[in-house]
Amino acid sequence: MYASDAQTDWLVGHPGVAAQAAALWAGSVGLLILGLQPVLLGSLLSEGRVDFDQLALAATAEILSIGVGSVIAAFFINTRHLRTKAALFLALAAAGNFATAWSQVPEMIILYRGLSGLVEGGLLAFAVELIARSRHPGRYGGYFISMQTLAQSLLAAFLAFFIIGPSGSEGGFVTLALVCLLSIGATVFMPVEYGALPKSEAAGQSGLTRPAPLIALGSIVFFYMFLGAIWAFLEPLAGEAGIDAQTAALMVSVSLAAQVAGAIVVTLIQRRLPFVPVLTASGIVAIAIAVAIAQHPGTVLFWFLAMATGFIWLFVVPFQIRMTVAADETRSAALLVPAAQLVGAALGPAFASIFIASASVAPVAWFASLCALVSVILSVMFRLVGHAPQRM
Repeated sequence: MYASDAQTDWLVGHPGVAAQAAALWAGSVGLLILGLQPVLLGSLLSEGRVDFDQLALAATAEILSIGVGSVIAAFFINTRHLRTKAALFLALAAAGNFATAWSQVPEMIILYRGLSGLVEGGLLAFAVELIARSRHPGRYGGYFISMQTLAQSLLAAFLAFFIIGPSGSEGGFVTLALVCLLSIGATVFMPVEYGALPKSEAAGQSGLTRPAPLIALGSIVFFYMFLGAIWAFLEPLAGEAGIDAQTAALMVSVSLAAQVAGAIVVTLIQRRLPFVPVLTASGIVAIAIAVAIAQHPGTVLFWFLAMATGFIWLFVVPFQIRMTVAADETRSAALLVPAAQLVGAALGPAFASIFIASASVAPVAWFASLCALVSVILSVMFRLVGHAPQRM
């Protein structure tokens, strides 16, 4: 338990450090797959267990299912008996990974990844619910993205160096399943329950019916559509700029390290900065990145643009959380932040592909710049309609 001078950090309940870490770890396990998809799904493709279209469908199904699962868990599963529920979700996630490891039918692999996404979204909700109850959601959001990104990076490196080579995709998914099972031990440290979030009479029963939270969530969706489009087509965009496939693949890998850097930096500084100007500036940077990529830059500049994309990917998250909290005193909008991010990341590549009318993929970058522009416009609109303080 916290000492009395630290109890003001929470709107309801006073979780200790171990309880906080356990809840954030449950959410991190739910998102491990996002950092491991290139390794695990790539190995499925190289082994011939799925073709390219099936791989894309499996990845998209899982990402969207995580978003859906987080919403279902946040709004339809009460926040009592948390330890039992977390242990159950971790066991189900392990089962989904074991099933994927041993399935030889592409359609079943897609099904298993989609079902696994629902459970992973449920695990994500444990962390989101904790963050929503903090008086400093940006700070705890920073802790969360730092934990999840470091875990993804370390496990991805472990799989790449020690597992995938000798054991292939089967060994990779079995390893992920074992991580889920071992994480059940951490559930004994989780809070027994989360208290109900306080209701605001001014906000009504649901703040989601008002313009501010909808604008905030829309800004997040479009920003992640930019990220999803650029990330999914980064290698072909690099190829059009005259960069070989091996270098492009290395750019993707190093960009993950840039995400870790972004998560750590924002955790240290987010409290000192107002969220709307930061999100607006990040959107302008995103526009510049996309426009520059569309011009087929040289290798050195492309490296910089790829690193910048990775850095802002997680740098914006705590500020986005703070924006949704400012928009909606019931914090219902804050519970939807992961879903908005995941939906945007999944829809970005899908819509971007529509604009590829020839052999060139440059229209993808122009589409991404448009998404970033819409995100900036919505951030500015939020400043006009939102009346909450910028610092929290």
